[in-house]
Amino acid sequence: MVQTVVVINVLISLTLLYVAWRVWQLRLRWTRITNWFILAERCSHAVLRNAPEAIYISQHKIQNLRQTNQVLEIQLQQLRQIISLLVFGQRIWRRYLRKGW
Repeated sequence: MVQTVVVINVLISLTLLYVAWRVWQLRLRWTRITNWFILAERCSHAVLRNAPEAIYISQHKIQNLRQTNQVLEIQLQQLRQIISLLVFGQRIWRRYLRKGW
C-alpha cells in the first residue's frame, strides 16, 4: 500500500515537474517575444519620431508649389494666347502678301 502511494506521489511529482518545466519554457518564449516587440517599438519610434514635423513641412512645400503652379499656369495660358495671336497674325499677313495690296 505504501509503495502504491509512493509511486502515485512520484508520478504526480514528475507530472508537476514537467508542467513546471513547460511553463518555464513558455515564460522564456514570452520574454523573447516581449523583448522583440519592445525592440520593434523603439526602432519604429526612432524612425517615426520626426514624422509629424516632416509631414507638416512637406504639406507647406506642396502648398507653395501649388501656388507657384497656379502662377505658372496663368503665365502659360497668356503665352499660349500670345502665340495663337502671332500665328493668327502670320496667317493674315501671308494672305495679304499672296493677294498683293
